[in-house]
Amino acid sequence: MRCLLLAAAIAALVVPAAAAASNLRVANDRTAVAIKLGHKFVFHTRIENRGSTAVAGLVAHLNVVDLSGHTYVDPEDWSSHRTLYLAPIPAHGSTTLAWRLNAVNAGTIGVYVAVLPRSGAPVPPTTGPTVRVQIQDRKSLNAGGILPLALGIPGSLGLLALGVRLRRRRA
Repeated sequence: MRCLLLAAAIAALVVPAAAAASNLRVANDRTAVAIKLGHKFVFHTRIENRGSTAVAGLVAHLNVVDLSGHTYVDPEDWSSHRTLYLAPIPAHGSTTLAWRLNAVNAGTIGVYVAVLPRSGAPVPPTTGPTVRVQIQDRKSLNAGGILPLALGIPGSLGLLALGVRLRRRRA
């Protein structure tokens, strides 16, 4: 009986996520990132519960969008861990999430985090501000170390053919 009373008291203190959506605030540790193509970067999101009771049942989701409209962006290429299920956040408390991303497309990319209830209740998600990611294209004459092979194999074949030809002339 005591356990049931304790469970009921705890349940009364934890507000379902759908009801607490208006008390949430999502903020990032930066507004912009400048990086080179192929590099990795990290940013942190702080989710604050501004309410007077704890909130539970939240999920945070990382979204990636091309802001220039020129490139197709596959979010799974950018991060393999884009959905995080949050532990309850106490009243006036917060939690901080680290997002690790790979810069896979050159251009201007927008990254933002949406927090919504796991229950699927029809409430608008609480979103954080967009992190503007400027990715510089990396032009390389020797992309992936292929230049020695690209020049060496045809050159070697040419020298081999020349050697065979000279040998036949002498014979």
